[in-house]
Amino acid sequence: MWEMLEQLPLSYAVIAAATLGLAPFVPEPHIWEKIKMLKAGTLKRPLDWFDLLLHTAPFVVLVAKLGQMALA
Repeated sequence: MWEMLEQLPLSYAVIAAATLGLAPFVPEPHIWEKIKMLKAGTLKRPLDWFDLLLHTAPFVVLVAKLGQMALA
């Protein structure tokens, strides 16, 4: 897994987080809506959990890439 992170350009991780992680942008970023639902306790449907996972994944990859770069 670390080899994949080493090969991934940082710009790809940033672009993925900015586009896939935040889409759709209107009326508010989807991940923000899901986080608010999680805090309110209304994130109940499996589709909502799956959606949260998919929109969070690019940010997890970005943080992992930045962490890997900091340790190198």
